[in-house]
Amino acid sequence: MKANSGFTLIELILVTVIIGILAGTVTVTYVGRTEQARVNRAKADIVAYSDAVDLYAIDNNDRFPGSLRDVTQYVRKYELDPWGNEYVYVYPGQQNRNRYDIYSAGPDGIPGTEDDIVNWTTD
Repeated sequence: MKANSGFTLIELILVTVIIGILAGTVTVTYVGRTEQARVNRAKADIVAYSDAVDLYAIDNNDRFPGSLRDVTQYVRKYELDPWGNEYVYVYPGQQNRNRYDIYSAGPDGIPGTEDDIVNWTTD
């Protein structure tokens, strides 16, 4: 008698389903972490820009810059937020009186919504 050396259709379907479930789980986990990584990067960028604005003010007799592009000598380079939008710089600040506001409009790109990443709150 000759042994059949192959996989049955049921075995192949079962392996395909298991691989599909694992791929789906990894994809869902990865997508969630990607968005959180973008939020964390925006928070770090805002801290870096805040430090750069403070250094600019120290070097310029307590005068704050007109825009974030004015502080490029204090940061590696001016960058957009992780969603491709400009960071918003407002001086004098509407939230930080006598100082400045820096924020990203967040994933939806609309300022003033709950997903904004701002420098006037600490999470």
